[in-house]
Amino acid sequence: MSDYWTPAHQAVEQEDAEALARLLAAGSEPDEVFSNMTLLTHAIDVEGDGPLQSGQPLTVHTTAVLLAFGADPELADPDGRTPMDMARQYGHDLAMKLLQAHISRRAADNR
Repeated sequence: MSDYWTPAHQAVEQEDAEALARLLAAGSEPDEVFSNMTLLTHAIDVEGDGPLQSGQPLTVHTTAVLLAFGADPELADPDGRTPMDMARQYGHDLAMKLLQAHISRRAADNR
């Protein structure tokens, strides 16, 4: 466990979707903010940056877990970056599609 990250942010940093799901199921806040990032902007940052460094394909599993547990797909982090902004920055099409689906579903539910 990190002395720096909260447990949920540490799970995101390690792209450990199972640990993240367990933490969220146990009551961790899906919209938690730490170190100027929401969990969702952090997830997209890690999912986008990792492949740039490793050459591996983009993943979307931590983003999907967060959205499944109710993370707000439009919540900006303290620096004003939305999850969609972060996904666009990395060209993370999988995350953009997933975010758009959740944003559209929320809009339809609010009508």
